Amino acid sequence: MDDLGSDIKAVKIKLLFFGSLAESMGEREIEVVLSKGTTISQLLDRFQLSDIVNNGVKVAINGEIIQNHGEIIADSSEVAFLPPFSGG
Repeated sequence: MDDLGSDIKAVKIKLLFFGSLAESMGEREIEVVLSKGTTISQLLDRFQLSDIVNNGVKVAINGEIIQNHGEIIADSSEVAFLPPFSGG
């Protein structure tokens, strides 16, 4: 019998949106299934999020802000989109 774990071709992740971004997306949290090996850059393209990231929104995987959008997203990851914070 085959080991099912070796045949996994998809990963399930959570997208998290904060602040005004959650309001504009209409959701704070979305679960999505991606092909195994999907990068942050491909995720941004698929969900048309490249423009918001280019305009200052930070991307974090499992609580760590990343700069490398070529990073592959692992199964069960949380990918958060953090709008710029304004201070006073």
